[in-house]
Amino acid sequence: MPAPDSYDAVIVGGGHNGLVAAAYLARAGQSVLVLERLATTGGAAVSTRPFDGVDARLSRYSYLVSLLPQKIVRDLGLDFAVRKRTVSSYTPTVRGGRATGLLVGGKGTRDSFAALTGSDREYRAWERFYGMTRHVAERVFPTLTEPLPGRDALRGRIDDPQAWRTLFEEPIGVAVEQNFADDLVRGVVLTDALIGTFADAHDPSLLQNRCFLYHVIGGATGDWDVPVGGMGALTDALARAAREAGAEIRVRHEATRIETDGTRAEITVRSPDSEHVVAARKVLVNASPQALAALLGDEPPTPAEGAQLKVNMLLTRLPRLRDRSVDPREAFAGTFHIAEGYGQLAEAYRDAAAGRLPAAPPSEIYCHSLTDPSILGPGLAARGYQTLTLFGLHTPARLFAADNAATRTELLATTLAELDAHLEEPVTDCLARDENGEPCIEAKTPLDLERDLRLPGGHIFHRDLAFPYATESTGRWGVETAHANVLLCGAGAVRGGGVSGVPGHNAAMAALGR
Repeated sequence: MPAPDSYDAVIVGGGHNGLVAAAYLARAGQSVLVLERLATTGGAAVSTRPFDGVDARLSRYSYLVSLLPQKIVRDLGLDFAVRKRTVSSYTPTVRGGRATGLLVGGKGTRDSFAALTGSDREYRAWERFYGMTRHVAERVFPTLTEPLPGRDALRGRIDDPQAWRTLFEEPIGVAVEQNFADDLVRGVVLTDALIGTFADAHDPSLLQNRCFLYHVIGGATGDWDVPVGGMGALTDALARAAREAGAEIRVRHEATRIETDGTRAEITVRSPDSEHVVAARKVLVNASPQALAALLGDEPPTPAEGAQLKVNMLLTRLPRLRDRSVDPREAFAGTFHIAEGYGQLAEAYRDAAAGRLPAAPPSEIYCHSLTDPSILGPGLAARGYQTLTLFGLHTPARLFAADNAATRTELLATTLAELDAHLEEPVTDCLARDENGEPCIEAKTPLDLERDLRLPGGHIFHRDLAFPYATESTGRWGVETAHANVLLCGAGAVRGGGVSGVPGHNAAMAALGR
């Protein structure tokens, strides 16, 4: 039997982190093979045309960029750009029987706070609080592509005892309640602690703090930007960079087993027409920790559980708002918060923790095409069509176990009803139709994401996020495993989660011994 093909590095999984690792290693002169089980690379960071016969290329799963360091874009020479949103967020509500809301971003922010709350207090508190998070972001974000700092070293780098206590030691709910008095403002702040994370504001595990931290440090500013051309533009650029550097990418090739003695590994690969083995000095796994354990035959880690609803829509027009003081093009350009007051978020968590769908499901929406119309075909753009992306909170996978399809339908209906409460017309009246006459809307539950993308429990971060500092079990880069020549380069690595490329970069640095 001939010896298997041999590489310096085999990368299991062609998601964005795997492609980052492949590009770095190939540029360093390594022979690299990327194995991707699906027909295309990109994983969750892809653009697709989900509606039959409709020329709209949506970021189907991941949809905004914050954590991707410009260092990676520069190092790999990526032809990729992001655009700033003109508005950070809009949160509708009813005060004194009148439709109103909070618009954050731009020159009118202070006036919007004053109109909502009747004073300048909440705006000043907002400025102080996010001044503190920007200070932390400026000091923490550059460390994400360096070897893991120790806890004390990171605390010293931040050099702000109050900020350290707020973000790293006390439940974030403490700071939210101490700094802000208005329920709606408190809810807007808290949402960053809950995206893709099922936790209460006062959870003693600080899971919500870890989520909040990653949502406010991106780019050393905390800004969440729109990828020009959709998220697939990033992964397409990464695949080009990897191939141009000499990496070999094989789609429809699934790794089914890894055997290693710590210095050399053999990977069993299943393709449409064969099963064969390839060898490598190092294996970088761009998959979940559960998938890694299965490949190695190791004990699996604690199961993960996702807790979100993802909805994609294409509209013929933006719906009119009950709050006439704001233009829909402003309101939907940023993050449009729905049922995300502080009390509403707590009640939704209690509902879900008790095993039932939230009575008022919280969610947030944004319109990619307002910032970047290039994702729409020329005909659609000329006719004023727009995309909407909705991300629902506090819907853990366990709620869908009995009947995923029926629960999905029920949750989608109640989620849209919460949105409609702030509109002059139902959003479904604005939906475009595909070539079959069906409305252009799709919803994905955690179980759908587990099925489609092999996200464990539908968890978008692969597992609960970790603070970005070293512990006894993390290793130098946060990508190391129990096997010396096997590295985890997916979102489940320390400093993983989100579209960042950070685990891919760090696994490549570890593989190169840097």
